[in-house]
Amino acid sequence: MHPTPRFEELDFRQTALGDLSLRRRTILSLDNLEVHEIILGDAYLMTSLFTEVEQALSRLGLAAAERAFPGDEARLDVVVGGLGLGYTARAALEQASVASLIVVDYLQPVIEWHEKGLVPLGPGLTADPRCRFVHGDFFKLAVAGDSEAAFDPDAPGRRFHAVLLDIDHSPSNLLHERHADFYSPDGLRRLAAKLHPGGIFALWSDDPPDEVFMGSLRDVFSTCESHIVTFSNPLRETESASTVYVAGK
Repeated sequence: MHPTPRFEELDFRQTALGDLSLRRRTILSLDNLEVHEIILGDAYLMTSLFTEVEQALSRLGLAAAERAFPGDEARLDVVVGGLGLGYTARAALEQASVASLIVVDYLQPVIEWHEKGLVPLGPGLTADPRCRFVHGDFFKLAVAGDSEAAFDPDAPGRRFHAVLLDIDHSPSNLLHERHADFYSPDGLRRLAAKLHPGGIFALWSDDPPDEVFMGSLRDVFSTCESHIVTFSNPLRETESASTVYVAGK
């Protein structure tokens, strides 16, 4: 007798971006592996089945920041754009070089899922004194002026050593069209103004390296590189790939 697949909708909310759902299910073909999924409308925002690139975003971005700001432990102030299931944030907090972490998310329910422990990484993130969640629109905060409260609502004009972004599917495949201006040289220049000299901007993309976007990064940053990160897809029994961009001010 085969076990019955378990499927559970842990929460459902209507948001300005569409219906938002947190689901937990078992995949029988993968030895009853339990996965959590975030669904927005008809699109998968994130699944715990594939987390390698989210973690690579933190590791590649923070490795560049550590080279730019050598010194003792706990020296880097970091922003993560997009909370999701928390894998980018957790990978950042695993680095002893991180002194503080602000995680910005547009969707208040996602923050609440972590605070209430509805997702596996939530308790660990909320218990870490270096980590703080900010409910806000990353893209609006990224272009805010110095006199405005940007990523840190308590410190207008604050600068950071690294900003790690994991929200849109790619610079050309956006969750919302209003994000498009951010990926232009002018939008990236406003973000760069929130970094210390030598600061790092790193971005996850589900698409192959985009030379047009690389050109925009080169217009603003002094260094720019793309990393192709491969990972196994056990459902299709194939290998998939995504891109992590790393740019230095």
